[in-house]
Amino acid sequence: MKSIACISTSVRTACQHTSACFSLNRALIRSSPVGICTNAVFASKTVVAQQPCVTGVRAFHGTHVNTAAVQHVSAAPLPIPVYVPGKSENELNQLGRRMTPKTATRSAPHLSPYSPYTKPQSNTAVNIHSLFEGEVIQELCTRLTHFPINDRAEGLATLLGACVEFGVDGRNPLVSRLINECLELLSNRDIRVAQLCHLGEVAYALEGRQSAMVTEVLDSIGAVLEEDIVSPSEAVRVYSLLALCYQPASQRQTLLLSTLHRHTQRLVHRLKARQVSDILQSLLKLQHRQAISLVLRLSHRASRVFKAFSNNEVIKVLSALMILGQHDEELLAAMEKHVPGRLGKCDPELISTVMEYCLQTRCRSEPIFEAVAENFVLHAERHTTLQIAKQIVAMGRLNYLPQCSNQMFKKLESILSSRFSQFQPRSLIEVLHACIHLERFPLNYMSKVFSPYFLQRLQAQGEPLDKNALGQLTQLHLSTSLECSHYWGPRLPFFLHVKRFSSVDQAFETPMESLLYKQVKRPLTQLLGGKFYSTSIFTHSGYTVDVEICLDEEGFVLPLSQWDHTYRRMALCLDGQNRFCSNTQHLLGKEATKRRHLRRMGYEVVQIPYFEFEKLRTHREQVQYLHSKIFPTIFKFNHS
Repeated sequence: MKSIACISTSVRTACQHTSACFSLNRALIRSSPVGICTNAVFASKTVVAQQPCVTGVRAFHGTHVNTAAVQHVSAAPLPIPVYVPGKSENELNQLGRRMTPKTATRSAPHLSPYSPYTKPQSNTAVNIHSLFEGEVIQELCTRLTHFPINDRAEGLATLLGACVEFGVDGRNPLVSRLINECLELLSNRDIRVAQLCHLGEVAYALEGRQSAMVTEVLDSIGAVLEEDIVSPSEAVRVYSLLALCYQPASQRQTLLLSTLHRHTQRLVHRLKARQVSDILQSLLKLQHRQAISLVLRLSHRASRVFKAFSNNEVIKVLSALMILGQHDEELLAAMEKHVPGRLGKCDPELISTVMEYCLQTRCRSEPIFEAVAENFVLHAERHTTLQIAKQIVAMGRLNYLPQCSNQMFKKLESILSSRFSQFQPRSLIEVLHACIHLERFPLNYMSKVFSPYFLQRLQAQGEPLDKNALGQLTQLHLSTSLECSHYWGPRLPFFLHVKRFSSVDQAFETPMESLLYKQVKRPLTQLLGGKFYSTSIFTHSGYTVDVEICLDEEGFVLPLSQWDHTYRRMALCLDGQNRFCSNTQHLLGKEATKRRHLRRMGYEVVQIPYFEFEKLRTHREQVQYLHSKIFPTIFKFNHS
């Protein structure tokens, strides 16, 4: 391979354009008939001449000058770099100051006309084509025939890579010859995977996915995979190649990718941190979300090698897992162990990515969130507005109030005051909306958000406000109306209020789980003595009540036909698994806000969490559980 390296170096050296330059000795500088050149650039004791000033013919320090020689020198082009031996840069600068040209007192009729100096531009394409018209490439190809097959493959790939690098047309005869030699070489199945991938990458760069050489390379890789002799580094290289040239419509490539997935699953325990990151990035480019088992194993492996990840690799791994939609509990445990120690000196983008990952997976991690909050208090000024928004939004939506919440919100208020105009309108609304989940009401900024000017900024692109933005503004309005009675600032115009918070993306409330309702329905009907309740009731504020029970003035449950005489209302919240954080039994921020608002609207809220009801084995236990939840509330009504 050392010889191949020499050949590769020779190729690249031959391909480089070398500007012709020559040195002038000190005597020539001292007796130059064109005077002293000003505006010279000195770098590493090299004088770059620019726009020489032409003066009259005269001797310098008494030196006799031949006029014909002067004409000859004046007409000759000046070299670009001129090295002056024995002179330092300071000496040259001083010399230039002492030798400032003076205006000529007499004309020089015998001097040839002067044309301004222009630095010659390198014309790489011309040099490359002239190189290919010569015998350099043919000689290198002839030499490669005597090398071992893998060295020859590497050499041919290097030559083709030079063609790609310098933009040589793929229809060039010598390029076609190189491709033909590669195709001939690929008929031999003894080439290693690294060399095959190198050939495939340069073939893709030259001819694209439809290249016959790419097809041959992938077939050869498939033959290697069948023999199950692929190493972890080779698997990473194959994934990188497939990320470039994979065609989903090709059954052969799909089969190759599936085979590669199976082999990689057996190699996962040997993968290093960088290799895990690279494979996940390749899977992301391939948009191959069917490899769920492989992604889960890679996520598990990432938890084992998390300490070895660089900050940039952590960002790539978490971003890939978010898009691929997979989550591993052990990865969260590894993050809780290693992330807090990195936050002090890491890129703020790492912090926002970690928080975004926790939000998407609904992981409420106390060690991570506490460390992020403390870092926010100390270094929030270094973060962009988008990074700030991601951190605050994650804490709000996961209903986590850190121990240093007072300092954190003071810092947030300071940033909002000094950088209010830097926040994008949507990001600003999301930050303020996240605050109300934590019962922190940014009243100082409500008036700005509800102002006509800000609402116009939201519609600056000429498109109507999306439902999520309107829903967040509506909840901010409800918070000021229901929870901040002392707020007298501007309100959201009524025509912008959303009529219902229920939506497909479940941004404001999670719908009731049908399975949990079926489990509760029978014991609840027996407890009340009939179906004296209604389900999925929409309130005037836009929320949906799972199960509503109405009571009269004496606290008796009313049948549906007598609901016109309702005195008090009870809202049963059948809280399924999706209403809680995935790793704790804490309600999500949107659900906690909904319950606060329902209570302020006059409802008595009774929660039936899934993790309590699922423990009940018999029908009798279920009835007793509901009795203990509902009737104390009714008893409280009777004595209120």
